[in-house]
Amino acid sequence: MSDTQTAAIYETRLELLDFVIAVFADAPDSEFVSELLEGDIELPDDEIEPTLDQGFENVERFRQQYTDRPLDEVVDHLEAEYTRVFVGPRPPVLPHETTYRDDTDFIGQGLAEVEESYAAAGWTPPSDYGEENDHIAVEATFLRNLIQWQYDGERPAVGFERVFIEEHLQKWVDMFREDVYEETDEPLFRAGADVFVGAVTFEDEVVSQIL
Repeated sequence: MSDTQTAAIYETRLELLDFVIAVFADAPDSEFVSELLEGDIELPDDEIEPTLDQGFENVERFRQQYTDRPLDEVVDHLEAEYTRVFVGPRPPVLPHETTYRDDTDFIGQGLAEVEESYAAAGWTPPSDYGEENDHIAVEATFLRNLIQWQYDGERPAVGFERVFIEEHLQKWVDMFREDVYEETDEPLFRAGADVFVGAVTFEDEVVSQIL
């Protein structure tokens, strides 16, 4: 594989996580929504992975549904739906790993185990998210950093990613996606859940090939 091809694969891996973070870290902002609606964020023409492909289809549905509506109206709608589904009061979907784990308590030992994974890799979560460290956006940011470290030549990051996928991400991402589909028809949030699951599946295959 050429250096150009390798770089392109790494860039794709990073962009998938950037998308997940932009969708779920907070209500999608006007800059991100504008880039989506105007086509500045390009989607692949070829099939990659079934769940990722479904996510890209949901992005297209989002574009078709909102392309002729004023940007501020779309952003306001997304903020209201994001608040209803993920923030509450009494949100139907809590985007935290520990809410989906039968073997741990919400914001209890499970959170400590997630934070131990971060510490083992020498990573400190950003302080500006305002969420517990098992939130989807924080875990996606950690995964993104591990990929970036690999891109920068830090091979131990592959091992940390392998463990984090097996011990954390694979234990809750599918259930989270099912809940998103059950609780909202909004194609952007469905796309975010699709891409999250698809990216984890894709990363699992990538690190298996490397190790």
